[in-house]
Amino acid sequence: MKKLYFLIIFFAMVCFSSCVDIEEHYDFKSDGSCTVAYGFDMSKAVSVLVNLVSDSVKQTPQFNLVKDTTLNFYSAIPDSSQRKMSTPEIELAQSSDLTVHMNLKKSIMKVAINHTAKDAADLKYYLQNVSKIALSSQISAFTNGAKNSKEMDAKQMVAGQDYYSYEITPHKFYRIVDKTKFNAFLKKTQSTFMMAKAMLIDMPYKVILNFAKPIKKLSNPKAILSADRRSVTLITNMDEVIKNPSVMNLKIDF
Repeated sequence: MKKLYFLIIFFAMVCFSSCVDIEEHYDFKSDGSCTVAYGFDMSKAVSVLVNLVSDSVKQTPQFNLVKDTTLNFYSAIPDSSQRKMSTPEIELAQSSDLTVHMNLKKSIMKVAINHTAKDAADLKYYLQNVSKIALSSQISAFTNGAKNSKEMDAKQMVAGQDYYSYEITPHKFYRIVDKTKFNAFLKKTQSTFMMAKAMLIDMPYKVILNFAKPIKKLSNPKAILSADRRSVTLITNMDEVIKNPSVMNLKIDF
């Protein structure tokens, strides 16, 4: 069952480039803590893919599995991967939750990872490491017994996902795309993008940041600042991001 959860996470995070609605939520508290939620909704893609599978596949127990549960992130990691984790990585995973809502018959596939960072340093560590932990933990489960190159290519797709650099303090949140790393990621996942376009699957991306006090400075012209200057919303899609990766940059002083 643990492998199942990490297969779901894998497809959620790899399909960032093709068939997932992604929402990032940040809630900064007055005590310096921050609650972070990554939401991955693959329901639109599932609704398309379901029409392509055979009736025999639709009758299998795997296809008819229904899940609506929340569990500790660390408890979902395979034992073999747990033993390879450092103490900070274990603490990160233990302080995070994983929510899975899956019903393929109804074209529902949603995953959320939630974490509360105690301060700016904790938040930076979390953002720099959560994807690596999730993806590296499931690779062996996904590729175990792999018999074709597409499955083995998963490792290469994962390797290109870390293209953000962060500067986070008690009064600023800066996130900048490393264009060299991002272009390398695009090159490795080109076939996935092409598949998504062929299937007419949209690729939306939304970031919402809420603050305990008014924002002093916001540097992204596409981001929307609320009237009370306590919330920032950035809405884009991967087509736009491919043309201009800087659209995902955020520099916020508060």
